[in-house]
Amino acid sequence: MESLNILVAGGSSASGVAVARAFAAAGHKVTTVGSDEVRIKEAAALAGSGVTPLVCDLGSLESVRQLADTIHRAEGRVDGIFHLVGGWRGAKGIEDQPDEDWDFLERGAVTTLRNVSRVFYGDLAAAPAGRFAMVSSTSVSAPTAAAASYVAAKAAAEAWTLAMADGFRRARSGNTEEASEQRSAAVVFVVKAFVDAAMRLEHPERTFPGYTDVEELAAAAVGLFDQPAAELNGQRILLAK
Repeated sequence: MESLNILVAGGSSASGVAVARAFAAAGHKVTTVGSDEVRIKEAAALAGSGVTPLVCDLGSLESVRQLADTIHRAEGRVDGIFHLVGGWRGAKGIEDQPDEDWDFLERGAVTTLRNVSRVFYGDLAAAPAGRFAMVSSTSVSAPTAAAASYVAAKAAAEAWTLAMADGFRRARSGNTEEASEQRSAAVVFVVKAFVDAAMRLEHPERTFPGYTDVEELAAAAVGLFDQPAAELNGQRILLAK
């Protein structure tokens, strides 16, 4: 496969480092994005050579547009986006779900994804093998009262991603006069939680049942480009054990 231009949103996390490292090791150009300059630069260094760190407030549409301009000037069209932005907030039940938690979760899980997808959708739709992936939670299928705000935000992000999948599908097959093979796909990776080498070293007594290793996520992300877009598009891919 020719060199791809990959964008990892939320690149400061352990999962972001793993995904960036995997794509860079495969010979692709990788841009990682975070809101904190020190953290994103440190994470990019951990990911290895070929990874470019950039700072952007993904919750601001104008900032994402500026990010796109920067990437397009330096690297050209983006071929793949891996959206790993999020966060966790919980409560005791429905009645004590605070507005502050909802605002945090909605901005982190939904607004950032909406902004990134709207700005880069044209890139992915035009790419020979465009891929968009987000990470969601197994709790979306079994929501609890304590996690109501978190699950609602994740469900909204999933719905937006599946709407992107519909857009990719319609762009290629909706017009029967100009129908062509589908090349772009949007998918949802579903996990219970992530674990990485540092967590295992810190807690050797734990087995982390049901957790997904960040290296497994990274392998699945790279593997998306080996599968036909029409088969992938709109899929919820379970990575939980």
